[in-house]
Amino acid sequence: MDFLTQSLALFHKGGPVMYLLALCSLVVVTISVERYWYYRRLSTNGVEFLERLKPLLAERNLNEAIHFCQQMPAAISQITLQGLQAYQQGDDVHRALEDAATITAARLRAYLNYLSGIVTLVPLLGLLGTVIGMIQSFSVLNIQSGQPMAITGGVGEALVATAAGLCVAVLAFVANIIFTQLLDRLVTDMEQTSAVVIASLRKWPVRRQDHEIA
Repeated sequence: MDFLTQSLALFHKGGPVMYLLALCSLVVVTISVERYWYYRRLSTNGVEFLERLKPLLAERNLNEAIHFCQQMPAAISQITLQGLQAYQQGDDVHRALEDAATITAARLRAYLNYLSGIVTLVPLLGLLGTVIGMIQSFSVLNIQSGQPMAITGGVGEALVATAAGLCVAVLAFVANIIFTQLLDRLVTDMEQTSAVVIASLRKWPVRRQDHEIA
């Protein structure tokens, strides 16, 4: 209880900028939780997926391969599904895979720009809070001359905003790094899977004469 009381007192000492920093920290946490569950749902072991998919493609078992992909919500399975369905319908497989990968990658990148923006914004907000606090401290010194503790205490309180801004920036920076790494891994898996699907389907007969697998 004492810790909570001290934290609230420290929060109020940071000035009105602390409310903006609290809002930014809430945004960071919300995005991090949402992206975690979204990436977890779309992630799978790419090696195991290909090990199960390759035999189906080698046997030209299109229906079984489509059924296998439909059972998994992972990004690589859904992209593969788009390519197989395009082949089944006689459409351009390469374009179907490319379009599906582009849309999926865009969805994976969603909200990450907010994290990178917060990394830049919150230190500036913290610095702004500190500057405002120091201006108020100097004003106090002018009014209460002969009391040096007025300015030193005021500067100490003003630095709370800078410290809080740096803490939020570090949190957003770490979250952005983690999700960027996950994004890169998922995109790499999608590219490898698309290459395997295209290479395998090139050995299959073309469904229509006016469409070819690129």
